[in-house]
Amino acid sequence: MKTIRIEAHGGPEQIKLHESPSPAPGPGQALLQITAAGVNFMDIGGVNGMYQLEPLPFTPGVEGAGRIVALGEGVDHLRVGGRVGWFFVLRSYAEQIAAPIDALVPLPDTIEDETAASLMMQGLTASHFATETHAIKRGDIALVHSAAGGVGLMLTQIIKLLGGKVIGRVSNESKAEIARAAGADHVIVESGGAFADEVRRLTNGEGVHVTYPRVHHHVLTREALLTRSRQLFDWVESGQLKVNVGKRYPLANAAQAHIDITSRRTTGKLLLIP
Repeated sequence: MKTIRIEAHGGPEQIKLHESPSPAPGPGQALLQITAAGVNFMDIGGVNGMYQLEPLPFTPGVEGAGRIVALGEGVDHLRVGGRVGWFFVLRSYAEQIAAPIDALVPLPDTIEDETAASLMMQGLTASHFATETHAIKRGDIALVHSAAGGVGLMLTQIIKLLGGKVIGRVSNESKAEIARAAGADHVIVESGGAFADEVRRLTNGEGVHVTYPRVHHHVLTREALLTRSRQLFDWVESGQLKVNVGKRYPLANAAQAHIDITSRRTTGKLLLIP
């Protein structure tokens, strides 16, 4: 099978396509055929050495969706052929992966693989921000930085669903239109850090109740993973939450995906398609 392999920390030039044997699922694992893998800033940190989740050499990526092709010993509540998504399984930049079953979320028929791969990391992060980091109440005003990015678009929609108002901050006018389409009440086009005066003007001098994203690491229990995923799926199924896939890349073009996401010129979710 084909994977992305990192043999030395650095920039996108270290991202290489590699041929590896298919993994075998161990006890409590499922072998997955990956249909879409999410590209996240965490992956950039793994390549450049900021985050060292595994020793070199390693395969980056933590998020995706796919189909079960084999089950390990002791797995009796999943089936071969079933579709699943995940938001933190190492080595997701690959055609196949052996994943712990506790990290997998069964997908309903109404949720496509690419939608799930776009939702898992950014949707769950946005849900956590809006319900736990600062639980949005009706009438709350939130400032959302990078409002046209993957997390920002999800967060804007979820805040609106919960009854809040959104001031989005973006770097250019084309991104402003995308943020408005997601439901932002006001959008500030600014990239140098001089946005505070405009926030005060828009809030009649009162300021906002919360600024997102905040740096906040969270670990989901199995129950919370399933509950929050189900809520996201319900919102998508009802048309209340829109998923924006900004661009798709073949697995072999993972380096270009990293170049594009770090350029800050992209919007929505970037996906690798093995």
